[in-house]
Amino acid sequence: MFHKEGHKIILITLFIVVGAIFAIDEFIAIEWLRKSLMLLIIVFFILILQFFRNPKRHTHANEEHALSPVDGKVVVIEEVFEKEVFNDKRIQVSVFMSPLNVHVTRYPISGRVSFSKYHPGKYLVAWHPKASEENERTTVVVENEKFGKVLYRQIAGALAKRIVNYAKVNSSAKQGNDSGFIKFGSRVDLFLPLDADIKVSLNQKVKGGESVIAEMK
Repeated sequence: MFHKEGHKIILITLFIVVGAIFAIDEFIAIEWLRKSLMLLIIVFFILILQFFRNPKRHTHANEEHALSPVDGKVVVIEEVFEKEVFNDKRIQVSVFMSPLNVHVTRYPISGRVSFSKYHPGKYLVAWHPKASEENERTTVVVENEKFGKVLYRQIAGALAKRIVNYAKVNSSAKQGNDSGFIKFGSRVDLFLPLDADIKVSLNQKVKGGESVIAEMK
């Protein structure tokens, strides 16, 4: 199953791949070179398909849990001062996505979307210290009675050239449902209350919509 954001790109890439294979077969006479080029093109197409895959996730909705919004590796767990929305301290948990990860963004908690904003910006590598403030990004806040307000920020990376955000202010967010998509590599920062019990560790691999990032009791 492929995400709707990839349908157009997959179709265009398919036409290009088929055309390139016919051209190589027609104009490249050296057999080993012809086969190598065809193989490279097929591998490229498989990578595009893998990037836009959207596997079904088995989300166990729980109002006491904040789930990972994306697939990837936990690269930051620290107390920070969040200055865009809260203007106070929060626990930041950041998940880095490689180009091979599923890039669907999912709601970490259920509730009401109280803030949603797009910021144009640079395309620094996603792990750059200033990426969260200078790169293209979106900021979304979902609030409910258990967690209060939880902020997640989609951040573009060096390859990501488009962030898709479905979250609209005053809309209803359902834990684990699609809330956006980041095309070609990036990271997502999650900002949680200071009294949240963090359930992940650095370098741990997590799955969007399934892995528990934090718990509020």
